[in-house]
Amino acid sequence: MGTVLIVEDEDQVRVLAESYLREQGHQTVSAATPEEALAIFEVVDRVDVMFTDVILKGDIHAGLELAKEAVQRRPELKVLFTTGSSVTDGMKAMMVDKSAVLEKPYTVDQLQTALTVHFGINPNP
Repeated sequence: MGTVLIVEDEDQVRVLAESYLREQGHQTVSAATPEEALAIFEVVDRVDVMFTDVILKGDIHAGLELAKEAVQRRPELKVLFTTGSSVTDGMKAMMVDKSAVLEKPYTVDQLQTALTVHFGINPNP
């Protein structure tokens, strides 16, 4: 079990991901913007994985820039990116260490598998 920070500007997608992960036994916190996400790091002691969309509010690099800032604050942080766009070499070059990509559309089972396979974050037994 781990704590997952979900950063997604589409309300329905964010709520679905949060609901599913909580049902699986994960602790979750969520944010709709990079600013909200960074504020969460000021008040939440433990975040194991940040699950963020690459594109937030139309900014094609917002999620990548958020990840860099978040990892500077918390070097142990792992990042699971999601995107509906093709992952380019330029995008890969901007990704932080300890990161992976889950392409949209994804199922909730694919989300859990990505957390388990890439980061060892398992649901409650």
